[in-house]
Parts: sequence; C-alpha cells; structure tokens
Amino acid sequence: MFCETCGSQLVPDAHFCGTCGAVVKAHEPADVLPVHAAAPPSLVAVPPPAPTAARCSWCGSPLAADTFSCPGCGGKVSEMAMGTRSGWLQLPGRKDMAKLQFGQSTCQIEGVYVPVADIRLAAGDSVYFAHHVLLWKDPDTNITTMPLKGAWKRMFAGMPLIMTQAEGPGHIAFSRDAPGELIAVPIHPGQSVDVREHLFLTATGNVTYDWFNTNVWFQTRNGDDTETHYPVGPFMDRFSGTAQPGLLLLHAAGNVFTRTLGPGETMLVKPTALIFKDPSVQMHLHFEHPQVGFLSWGSWSNRYLWLRVIGPGRIAVQSSFERLEGESRSIQSASYATETRW
Repeated sequence: MFCETCGSQLVPDAHFCGTCGAVVKAHEPADVLPVHAAAPPSLVAVPPPAPTAARCSWCGSPLAADTFSCPGCGGKVSEMAMGTRSGWLQLPGRKDMAKLQFGQSTCQIEGVYVPVADIRLAAGDSVYFAHHVLLWKDPDTNITTMPLKGAWKRMFAGMPLIMTQAEGPGHIAFSRDAPGELIAVPIHPGQSVDVREHLFLTATGNVTYDWFNTNVWFQTRNGDDTETHYPVGPFMDRFSGTAQPGLLLLHAAGNVFTRTLGPGETMLVKPTALIFKDPSVQMHLHFEHPQVGFLSWGSWSNRYLWLRVIGPGRIAVQSSFERLEGESRSIQSASYATETRW
C-alpha cells in the first residue's frame, strides 16, 4: 500500500504516512479489488519494508529507519528525540488539524491554545466522556448514559456519577474550558494507565474504565478543626485496553513531559503536576525540611512536600500546576511518607 499524498510505501496497518505524516485512508484488500480494476504494475513486485530501527517513544509503534512521522500516533519522529539531559521527553507535538484514527473513526485535533477533539464516529464505534466537556454534536448522534460503580463514594468525592456515551454514526466534539495541551494516549490490548482526576476528556468504547483509592493523604489542624488533604486526589482513574487497541484523550495545562523510570528508580514531583503513570509505578509522600537562617529543621512552615514515584514504568507531568492546598499548614498525620532533613 502506498500513500496517496506523496506515493511513499506504507507499513502494514499504518494510520499515518511515515514520510509526509498524511492520514492513511482505509483501503480494500488487494484480493477484493473490483473485477474491472487491474492491479497497477508497481504492485507486482513490492520491495520488503525497511528494517525497524526503533519504536515510537510515545505509542510504541515500530519505526522504520527513514520514517519522519509515527504510523501509529502521528507524532513527529524528529520531536520525539527532543529531551532534557535529565531524561525527560517532551510530548510529541501534533500540529493543528492533525487527525488520529481509531477503528473506522477519526479524531481531529483543532486549535492550539484551547484544543478541541473533533470526532467523526463511524457506525459501530463509540466514545464515552464526562458531560461537562461536550462542546457540540450532530443532532442525530446517539447519546446514552453509562452508570459507574461506587456511586456514594464518587458523589462525596466530587466525581461524576455517570459517564455519557456517544455512538456512531455522527460528529461530536469535546474541549475543556482551559488552555493547555490535548494528550492522545494509545491504549494497547492488555495495557493500563492511571490518570489523576479531572484530566480525563474522552476515551473510545473499547477502553474500560475503573478507579481506585490513591491512599496518599495528610491531615492538618487549625484550632479544633482537622482537615484531610489528598495531594493527587482521593481517587485515580484507571483506563485499560481490551482485545482491540483504543484511544484515551486527556487535557493537561502547560507543556507535557514524559519519563520512563527503571526498576527502583525514583523521582520527586509536585503532586498536582502529575498527569498519569503506569500501574507498575508506585507513589507515596515525601517531606523535605531544609534549614534556612535561624529556622530549625523541625519548623513545619519551612518544608517541601513532594510525591515520590518509584519505577519501573512511565510517568507524565505538566509544566503548569496548582499550588497544593494545606501544604504550609501544620501537618498532624499522613499516609506513608519518607523524610529528608538538610
């Protein structure tokens, strides 16, 4: 199969051309060509595909040595190598109006500062989402509700009690009312990803949804009042792949950076900067007490609160993040945490 835009040979099952990045249109197999259409001479002797040189750092698809764009997610290969000396990789940029394909449907990313996910759903394909991110839809696009487990806990935690599901055929679009980046996370069969709450935009119907307790918390006291704080939220969302590949869309503030931690490798990140992690990555609180001037090490107002993440696995952070509530107050108790005094 060849790209209709530039004529380059395409790897099997490619969604994007590896040379020009154009979206690959669905083709019929060669053995079901209409009887009146003869195969072009150029298809008689197809050269073998170029040897695989590497894999996409974002979605894991194999990349040929002469590839400019990933055939799986559309990310630019030249930008995948853009990283810091400390090991962070910037999320592969997707230009305005870029298209991603899932099943027989497409998702077009529109806009730069407040991006929109414009999805054309084919018959039989579906996506689910929280109702407040819906931007617009075709009148004929069928929408139903998808109940979620643990309704009481979700209500008290401020999480949505239901998800809304849209089924094709039809057009529907999603956006979050905030500037940032739209993250397209391919979900392969058997793969899962844990996402911090309030970052989810939409996911394809073949991606399963679950949630779990983070067990990361601390308590502060103000007079006779005690308040419990959850640095990464009381719950995290978990999205998992089924028999077919799926697509998960997230919205993050600022720029997005990813890093793959080795076994036992640790990293300290601001809790509100975390976007997602692999389930294999463990996390807990970490406190640092520096000595500044005449302040003692035990001063609760002179302290840094971190989230320690422990590999193996991938993590993603956003460069714009909120200040952690209760960080500067007197902490009375906390979940498991490590501590450093210097």
